[in-house]
Amino acid sequence: MTDGWDWRQPGGTPAPAGRPAPGSPPYDAGGGTTSPWWSDALADPWRDPYAPAAVVVPAAPGGGGEPEPVTDPDAPGRPKLRQLLLIPLITALLAGALGGALGYAFAVRGSAGGVALGARPADPPALAQRKPESLAGVAEKVLPSVVTVRVSSLGGISEGSGFIVSADGHVVTNDHVVSGGTGKASVIFNDGTSALGTVVGQDPESDIAVIKVSRTGLKPVEFGDSDALAVGDPVLAIGSPLSLANTVTAGIVSALDRTMQAGEPGGPVRYYAAIQTDAAVNHGNSGGPLVDAAGRVVGVNSTIKSLVADGQEAGNIGLAFAIPINQAKRVTQDIIGTGKARRTVIGAQVGGIGVASGAGVRLNAVEPSGPAAAAGLKAGDVILRLNGRPMTEPTDLVALVRKYAPGSVVTVEYRRGSTRQNASVTLAADAK
Repeated sequence: MTDGWDWRQPGGTPAPAGRPAPGSPPYDAGGGTTSPWWSDALADPWRDPYAPAAVVVPAAPGGGGEPEPVTDPDAPGRPKLRQLLLIPLITALLAGALGGALGYAFAVRGSAGGVALGARPADPPALAQRKPESLAGVAEKVLPSVVTVRVSSLGGISEGSGFIVSADGHVVTNDHVVSGGTGKASVIFNDGTSALGTVVGQDPESDIAVIKVSRTGLKPVEFGDSDALAVGDPVLAIGSPLSLANTVTAGIVSALDRTMQAGEPGGPVRYYAAIQTDAAVNHGNSGGPLVDAAGRVVGVNSTIKSLVADGQEAGNIGLAFAIPINQAKRVTQDIIGTGKARRTVIGAQVGGIGVASGAGVRLNAVEPSGPAAAAGLKAGDVILRLNGRPMTEPTDLVALVRKYAPGSVVTVEYRRGSTRQNASVTLAADAK
């Protein structure tokens, strides 16, 4: 008794006897079915644990019963020509990239062993081929003439700079470099050799001293004209700042005729109308040359301004002052020729500023036979200008007068009462 569904295995084999046919509904002992919904699952082969796990595909009509060949898309096929060409190309590219990376890594790691990195630079020009007007050309020209000066004294060793002014061994430096010494100095030349020198003479008020060394064939400096300088002209300061020999610093002329009054306590007072520069100048530069763009000496580096208190070590802040070379050369010639220097005077005593601050300097006294008296100046006159340079402090008149050589004629603008007048004054040397 079935419900109309006759199951057979593929090939028409009936279900084995002795067990219910797969998919037949179970019956209970009373002949009734145990599940009223069994007929709903008759068409579901997954409910029958005896259902075969085979899929029967009907043969195509006229196919002779032979199954249609099936091709696996994942199965490896015969390589094509494009693939044969791409494989070695990709392999070569990968090998090249790997080789380049390894080569770079080995080059970097082996740089300490002498491997050169980068392109070979062009050969720099030889020093002798540098243009004479370049900073290097100027330094090359002047450095052989610059020296370091060391002087022993009771207080220790004083060190400064200097420069050769004659082939037979005359060296110019500052008076404050050799003052307090024994009259002997050690001069160290640009090539590192040294010689013992003797102080020929010194002028404390102009801060110039001359040393003579027993050596010939030296290269002297070339002198320039300090009166031809203009504010903004390039300059080099050369010397031995802080014991660093052969040091070159660059700057410009910051100001001209900057009147200076300098000196140590208890020592002489020095007056000069200085060349101000912003070239770096420090202790040890004293006595060294200030040169122009052509390598000609235009000044003698002498003093600096600083922001430190008295007794502390001063350093460069871009305010350095040099004695004009026209004045220093004249003093040097006097010292070499006579052992001492002449001092230029106007023949009057300056007592104070004018009626209003910055309105000139007043003459307290005028020497009867001096240059000022010969030009008609009198005590009480207020000097307003000297060769066009305004007078604001007594130091201005003294420093500017000493800038000129004895016998120079200067124009003086002065005020007497409420009247302004001009006079030509022929400066003279003092009686010392």
